[in-house]
Amino acid sequence: MSKSNIEHVELPALDKSNVGLYAEEHVQGLTIPKVTWWKHKGLRRLYLMIPILFLSATTNGYDSSLLNGLQTLMPWQDYYNHPKGSRIGLFNASYTGRVGVSLGIVIIFVGTVIMVVPAANHDRRFIGGRFLVGLGANISQGSAPVLVTELIYPQHRGRMTTLYNVIYAAGAIVAAWTVFGTVKYDSNTGWIIPNSLQVLMPGIQLLLVWFLPESPRWLVSKDRHDEALAVLVKYHGAGDVNDRFVASEFYEIQETIRLEKQNSRNGWHMFFKTPGNRKRLALIALTAFFSQCSGNGLISYYLHSILNTIGIRRSYDQSIINGGLSIWSFLMALSAAFLVDRVGRKPLFLAAGVGMLLAFSVWTGCSAVYAQSHSASVGKAVIGMIFLFNGAAGLAWPGLTVAYPVEILPFNLRAKGIACLYACKALASVFNQYVNPIGLEHLGWKFYFVYIAILVCEIAIIYFYFVETKGPTLEEIARLFDGDEANVSGKELIDRGAKGNVEVAVTTVP
Repeated sequence: MSKSNIEHVELPALDKSNVGLYAEEHVQGLTIPKVTWWKHKGLRRLYLMIPILFLSATTNGYDSSLLNGLQTLMPWQDYYNHPKGSRIGLFNASYTGRVGVSLGIVIIFVGTVIMVVPAANHDRRFIGGRFLVGLGANISQGSAPVLVTELIYPQHRGRMTTLYNVIYAAGAIVAAWTVFGTVKYDSNTGWIIPNSLQVLMPGIQLLLVWFLPESPRWLVSKDRHDEALAVLVKYHGAGDVNDRFVASEFYEIQETIRLEKQNSRNGWHMFFKTPGNRKRLALIALTAFFSQCSGNGLISYYLHSILNTIGIRRSYDQSIINGGLSIWSFLMALSAAFLVDRVGRKPLFLAAGVGMLLAFSVWTGCSAVYAQSHSASVGKAVIGMIFLFNGAAGLAWPGLTVAYPVEILPFNLRAKGIACLYACKALASVFNQYVNPIGLEHLGWKFYFVYIAILVCEIAIIYFYFVETKGPTLEEIARLFDGDEANVSGKELIDRGAKGNVEVAVTTVP
């Protein structure tokens, strides 16, 4: 649809009765028509392109499994002189040291090259390369989940946004089984190959991302209303310029962004200005912390050390377990993504917390028994608990790690909020990844009690503080945090309409 086919039309003043009818839709919330996406030509086209954005999540997943796998390879251990304790922690923590502002995928390429090219100063190059890969990944992920959320049809928002970070596990699967394929190599090629393949999925994304449409909300914020409407008509309306829901959705986006611009500014201080924004910021920080520091970081980065404590030391055995865990985690997270709109976000958070606590408690007990008895059967029980723990974690993490913060943020703070999320994740990861190997080295299984305490607090905080976001459109979620002060379409409509002097600017297509 060309821009010339769209024009703005001023409607006459609305009387009370018309305002009441219109306000019911925009004050109570839009009624979202149910559609089957594969029978809808616009959504079918859009959803075939959306996985291009999902590739951003694979970089972190690949890395989380990669270093686990590399630690099982003797050539890598020999090349880096068998790192332990704080040194292996630094290797891990260097990946998420800070969040940058530009050129994400290119920086991933540069970091990967630095890691795999042989040099005398092994540690510094490996740490520097991983730091650049982490920087590039955070840049790439700063916009991808936002674009997913803002393009998706409202009926499918929760499921598709959750699927975004579930694909994290797909990266972990590729890394784990790539390492397994090189486990019998006796030369440095065995670890250079999986390190080099870290650029595969970002490279594919770099080639294909230009085929995606721009966010209609971003277009409206830049006063490119005709282009925004064209995107909504093409994908949400299947090309039907008279689709009533698309007209209502477009009006809600226009009006909400207008109110946000009118009633607030976009500076970072806005996170502290209102109770609703302060709660959003707290939930973002808590989500970031729980996603990294609930015990899952032990498995993601230190499975090699954990398996050593229960007598499983062969590279082949450790690689098999790492690969199996990556597939199991992906299947559980994928299943949870299809439940998110049926059972809600908060129940999944709680189910994950309770399941992780139970599995971790049994895991800790089995580890204590193994420390005394060195029984092979008890060691196998620990492996079983690790799988159960990862399965429980998959109910919420990683799927909702990004999906939930993106949903609770208004448009004017969405990009900044996601930057906060990744900054908080980076801080949590640096602490988590640096402390874990030291704790495991000095305390062994007793270190697990730290995470049991964290999980107990996590369950309580989720139950009493987290907000359920199932149901409303992306704009209408603001009412859950800001109440009557929410900058959402319909905020001013009833009061102004009652005075009989409302003029509503709408966009129509002849």
